[in-house]
Amino acid sequence: MDSEWNDSQPIYRQLRDRVVAMILDGVLKEGDPLPSVRNVAAEYRVNPLTVLKSYQELVDQGLVEKKRGVGMFVNAGARDRLLQDEREKFLAEEWPRVYATMQRLGLKAKDLLKPAKEER
Repeated sequence: MDSEWNDSQPIYRQLRDRVVAMILDGVLKEGDPLPSVRNVAAEYRVNPLTVLKSYQELVDQGLVEKKRGVGMFVNAGARDRLLQDEREKFLAEEWPRVYATMQRLGLKAKDLLKPAKEER
């Protein structure tokens, strides 16, 4: 995980987003344990309560399961749910901005599919 923080979003949300990215990228698979709260807090020099808050958000969303005395683990189906949620979020929030920019610049879909080296 990257250790730089963005000032526009709370750290616990950024930690949550990093775990989500690890699940989406396949770094964390179904049944895998999440890094311990203590280790993450020490590695990123944040309060353990901040890490716990980010993990609790994942539990509340049903993506992670808390096993008392053992740790937190990625739930079955978490990646599929995240893929669906992130796709919907992209289409609702980011795609309209990208599409508007394409329109402003006169770009077509085929322009986006060209390999980068062809344009040079």
